[in-house]
Order: sequence, then structure tokens, then C-alpha cells
Amino acid sequence: MPARAEEVKHARQEGVDFHFLTGPVEFLPGAPGWLGAVRCLRMELGEPDASGRRRPQPIPGSEFEVPLSVAVIAVGTSANPVIQSTTPGLTTNRKGYIEADPVTQRTSRKGVFAGGDIVTGSATVILAMGAGRRAAKSIHEYLTNGDW
Repeated sequence: MPARAEEVKHARQEGVDFHFLTGPVEFLPGAPGWLGAVRCLRMELGEPDASGRRRPQPIPGSEFEVPLSVAVIAVGTSANPVIQSTTPGLTTNRKGYIEADPVTQRTSRKGVFAGGDIVTGSATVILAMGAGRRAAKSIHEYLTNGDW
């Protein structure tokens, strides 16, 4: 986990649950229009390869589900170029990162909120968590006020 010990400590204080050596396999539906769970598979470190790295290997029969209604996909170290070509009306900057209001995390596309590295570029977990909190508040207001 590329994070400072302080960031991990703060994340735990914020209630983050870490699932190490776990791979998501499938998102499962819940109520109409919502997610219900993510099916995961536990992993173990395999034998070292030629470079000495032990890569995660699935543990057969270790599948389990985590209930959820929202998933935030946070992978990679640069903006995915697919975002611009598949999401009309979503404004991005010259580097492909999503432009979002720094207070509300609202984007140029109605009902779409963004935060973390896809907005700022590589940064700390704490900054991403702050954006997540602001986005959650804004999403709640958006849904509560029927502004959709």
C-alpha cells in the first residue's frame, strides 16, 4: 500500500476497513439502480518470479461478499483516456483529469461527482478522503433536494 503510516492511521480512524490480498471479482445488483454487494476472492502470495516479486494468486474457494450500495474505483496512477471518449459532457483538463468544484466535487455533468487522484493527479490518501467526504455531503444534498 503506497501510503505513509500516518495516512493509514488516519484512514483507520475514519473507519476505513482494509482488505489486503483481496481481489474484486464481480459487482452484484441490489435494489433497482443500486449495487448490492461486491464478490471478492482472497489471494495469497505466490512463489517469487524471475524478478523476485511474489505475485498475488487466487485462493480457490475463498470467495466472499461485501455488502455495498456504492463503489469507488480507484486504480492506476494517471487518468484513463477512456473517460474523455466515453463520457460526453464531462469536462477534463489537458492531462485528462476530471474538473470538479473543489468545495462540492460536482463536475460539469449533472449528477456526477469526482474527487481524489482523478481530479488532482497523484496525491495523498488523506486528500482523497477529504474529497470523498465533500462529495458524499454534496451527493446527499443532491439526492435530498431532488435536484436530479
